[in-house]
This record gives sequence, structure tokens and C-alpha cells, in this order.
Amino acid sequence: MNKTPVITYLKLVCVALFWGGTFIAGRLVAKEIPHMIAAFIRFSVASILLLLLAWRLEGGLPKLTRQQMHATFSLGATGIFLYNLCFFAALERMPAGRTALFVALNPIVTALALAMLFGERLSKLRWLGILIAFAGAAVVITRGDLLGAVHDLSQSVGKGELFMLAAICGWAAYTIIGRHALKGLSPIAATTYASLWGLLLLGIGAALEIPRFEPAHMSLQVIAALVYLGAFGTVIGFVWYYEGVKSIGPARTAVFNNLVPVFGISLGALILGEPILTSMIIGGLLVIAGVTLTNKT
Repeated sequence: MNKTPVITYLKLVCVALFWGGTFIAGRLVAKEIPHMIAAFIRFSVASILLLLLAWRLEGGLPKLTRQQMHATFSLGATGIFLYNLCFFAALERMPAGRTALFVALNPIVTALALAMLFGERLSKLRWLGILIAFAGAAVVITRGDLLGAVHDLSQSVGKGELFMLAAICGWAAYTIIGRHALKGLSPIAATTYASLWGLLLLGIGAALEIPRFEPAHMSLQVIAALVYLGAFGTVIGFVWYYEGVKSIGPARTAVFNNLVPVFGISLGALILGEPILTSMIIGGLLVIAGVTLTNKT
């Protein structure tokens, strides 16, 4: 029986670290420039790097079949356009660490969609891991006050939370579509085409935001954050994530997103001085336990 190389899991942990950092970078950017413009700059950087990477490693991009064109467009519309629109909107309204916590819900949405739409079966052990991870996310999202959230949901879930929930749905769709888009396409080619489609859609939205854009807000910090989002949060992160999808499947790959909140909270505290609550620690430990269980074979 073939075993998944350890390097695959190490790369997915690094992806979670990079994506945890995107919430800090995104928080810095979201307050300074319009969201569509921010996302457009992010994917302009990413698309240039991806095109260079595709040319360097694979001799360029392959010609798409009609099915691949539809699939990669769907990737761009969900995981890039929709996700980034909601991502920056959420970060404008919530602290970076708290926003990152919502990523822990992604494996639940992905697994449920796979089960309902594609009839994919998950073992009892993996479902238990997902439920434990969800419990950890619930603890952190409600700041440990689960009963209070039941009586008054608005105290835990506002506009920022709703935007992030929409982003998670977009990312779940991106994960599932990715399995089909990868047929006949390398991770680099699929990611590059998805980024180019997403860049096109974001460009239309960014054009409408130009009247609100103030160049004076493009400080060195904002520029550095955008480059980080494009290079680490997109190019390296997306390519390694898709290698995981191809190697161990979308459901198991998606579970590594549960590590993103852990890194997001830690980096938010270290870089932005955001508080770490007891509920964040307890919830984070539950999330890690869930990831471990879900990836047991």
C-alpha cells in the first residue's frame, strides 16, 4: 500500500501558516484601500509569478478543453473572486485572529457538500475528527459563551462573520471543483488559469472602485502586505494546496484549514497585538485534535 509522503503533510502545514498570515496582511490592507482594488493587486502579483513559474517549470500553459475552461473559470469565480471579496469585507469589520477562526468551518462545509452532492463516504473516525474541530471553532467563535450565543446569536455573528461564512462557502466550492479541474492539468496550470479568470472578474469590480482609491494610502506596509498576499498567500499556498488535493483528496486536504486559525491567532497577537482569550486556546487545541483524528488512516 502506498503511503503519502511526509513532505505532502509538511507542505500543507506551511500552507496553513501562510494563509494564517494572510489575515494579518489582509487586515492591514482592508482598512486602507478598496477591497476589489486590493484583491486585484494581490492577484496581479500572483498571476505574474504564476505565469513565470508555469513557463519555467512546465514550458508554459497548456491549451484548455471546453470542460477545463469551464472548471477553471469556476475556480476563479469561487475561490478567488467570491472568496477575496468576502475576505477583505470581513477583515474590515473584525480582528484578524477572529476572522481566521472561521476557516475551521471549511472542512465541515466541504465534507457535507461532498457527501450530499457526490455521495462521498467518510469513516466514523474522520467524522469524529471533523466534529471535534467544529466544536473547537464554536468555542472560539462564541468566545467560550456557547449558551449566550444560543440565546442571542447576534452577539457572536454580525456582518463580518456573515461575510466570512460566505467566503468559506466559496472556498469549499473551490476545493471540490479543484478535483475535477485537476484532471489533465498540473496544480500550477490549474492555479494559474484560476488566477487569471479571477483577475479578470476582480478587474471589473476594481474599475468601479477607482473613484474611492487614494494613492496616498499605498504605504510601504500596505505594498509589502499585498506582495505577501500575492506571493505566499496565493502562489506558494495555492500550488501546494492543490498538490495536497491531488495526493490525499479534497476532504482530507481541507481539514488542514483548521490550522489556519491557530496560526492566524498567534500571528495576530505577535504582529497586531490582538488579545488571546482562554477560549481561543481551548478551541485551538480541539481544532488540532480534530485535524489529527481526521487524517488517521
